[in-house]
Amino acid sequence: MNPEPKAVPESGFDSQGIAPATLAATRPFYWSVRRELWENRSIYIGPLVGAGVMLLAFLYTLIGLPRSLRELAARAPAQQRAELVMPYGHATMLIVLAAFLVGVLYCLDALYGDRRDRSILFWKSLPVSDLTTVLAKASIPLVVLPVLVFVITVATHLIMLLLSTGVLLVSGANAAMLWARLPLVQVELVLAYALIANALWHAPIYGWLLLVSAWARRAALLWALFPPLAICLFEKIAFNTAHFASLLHYRLLGWFMQAFAAAPPDYVPVDPHFIPLTQLTPGRFLTTPGLWIGLAFAALFIGAAVRLRRDRGPI
Repeated sequence: MNPEPKAVPESGFDSQGIAPATLAATRPFYWSVRRELWENRSIYIGPLVGAGVMLLAFLYTLIGLPRSLRELAARAPAQQRAELVMPYGHATMLIVLAAFLVGVLYCLDALYGDRRDRSILFWKSLPVSDLTTVLAKASIPLVVLPVLVFVITVATHLIMLLLSTGVLLVSGANAAMLWARLPLVQVELVLAYALIANALWHAPIYGWLLLVSAWARRAALLWALFPPLAICLFEKIAFNTAHFASLLHYRLLGWFMQAFAAAPPDYVPVDPHFIPLTQLTPGRFLTTPGLWIGLAFAALFIGAAVRLRRDRGPI
């Protein structure tokens, strides 16, 4: 007489009550983000390279700093502030640009790379949903990179300030003027606000790149650029207009026009090297239809990327 087969116990991830507790304990979203940081060193190396290049260039300018500061003492306080803050503004722009390029290249490879090297088969075997995986990848350009840029930029500014102070003290120049006229606290507050506005405004760009990364079988960059360029070309040939090109330009740079007052009460144009706190317009930015339309498209693109990752296998 054959013994009856024993019932196989239900998997821990399938049984109700155990699965949520297990997933909560393992924090799949947190470790998915950590995985992206481990596997993509360019996320932090790119901004660090931008900061390093700027520091090298800044070291060269320190040679003539004492003479420049003596000449600057005869100018108006507003001119002194603008001249002193300019290299710090240049450092910020370079680091932000490097981070934007890193974010674009990362999104293009985020889902495409897993399918190309067939590692998607391993990651799909883990108890991590496609939604968690895609959201973790989307958080890199939208959350992680802005935080890294802020930390790296603040550290770069402090190093620049300390180097300047050291050179002035060694040369016998007046370093007090540098500390008195340099509005570094305002610069960092404006930087934090600008990074948040920039990330929210560019969310549909990153969402589109993630969608292309989940769909393309090869040449993800070409597939990301071809549809918008084709639409621009078709519109120009068929109607001799450039509305879609203007829309793309607005999506790239419009955040600055909405987040800051281009014409403040004193009618002084915005200096991108130093923007005072009085020229921040968070209310106007948050009520701009383009922001919320863009976020809706970003959610649509990310949702489509989740569906594609669920259905598509390795290349």
